[in-house]
Amino acid sequence: MGSLMAVLVLFVITVILYIRLALPNIPLQKVTVQSTPERVERGRYLANHVTVCMDCHSTRDWDRFSGPPVPNTTGIGGEVFDERMGFPGAFTSPNISPFHLGGWTDAEIYRAITSGETKDGRALFPIMPYMAYGTLDNEDIFSIIAYIRSIPSVHSITKPANPSFPMNLVLRTFPKTASPVQRPPESDTLRYGEYLVRAATCIECHTTARHGQIVRSLAFSGGREFIMPTGVLTSPNITPDSVTGIGKLSSSDFIRRFKAYDPAIYDAPKLGPKEMPSIMPWTMYAGMSPSDLHAIYTYLHSLPSKQNVVVRWKPLQ
Repeated sequence: MGSLMAVLVLFVITVILYIRLALPNIPLQKVTVQSTPERVERGRYLANHVTVCMDCHSTRDWDRFSGPPVPNTTGIGGEVFDERMGFPGAFTSPNISPFHLGGWTDAEIYRAITSGETKDGRALFPIMPYMAYGTLDNEDIFSIIAYIRSIPSVHSITKPANPSFPMNLVLRTFPKTASPVQRPPESDTLRYGEYLVRAATCIECHTTARHGQIVRSLAFSGGREFIMPTGVLTSPNITPDSVTGIGKLSSSDFIRRFKAYDPAIYDAPKLGPKEMPSIMPWTMYAGMSPSDLHAIYTYLHSLPSKQNVVVRWKPLQ
């Protein structure tokens, strides 16, 4: 029995050492992004209105509804996700302006976005949805890279991630090689809508999570809780259920809902201490084109209808 225990301990130590010393180990691909006006514009559109990279990598004014980005903070990083919000450690979104990424190669940025491994070999916590981004069209990722290379360089040094045990070990196993696909043609509204929903990672917020992992069988039916400073926010059902979901919304209704938050016509109001906030970056998604919003609507309405009544907001007593 003693010798068996010794072998078991040795095995565990070997596994831990392998994880700590050898992972992640995603090889760099041969990526060189030629910047063109078309790529920069496509990347600007994606990073600000679809994949909303600037949702986390800019400063958001959480005193106002939907936390609109603060002007002149594009790419600065600094958003904190920690134990108070239910995360296994403390994770701060890094600066992605040229101030920080200027010394990175295109291949290193590509690997971070699509596989979750940084220039210095650290694993990114998947609040950065690299598992979804790794399944997008390479051309869209190249466009995002071209765009973030073009934004103003903003001086800001953020704290490194500090995952708690055992997440500090488990996290190293998360990065994986990208599996890019070709973006469907816009004329194929259903498949294109599915692509956009994946790019926007709608499933992550609009699906119940247990132990930090979304429950796939409940996909898009809402119920994920977000601990806010003034209460608990719960995501709504976006399946086509006519009672608890978006089944009664027409495509025009759906598009109008998003466009109502266009910063050109909408000034996000200040929130009272018990008023419901929103982590949904409405003012960013409002910049999506009507055709893209229609494609998203089409895909969401193709999903199985799931009834799920949620209490959207529980303010602190």
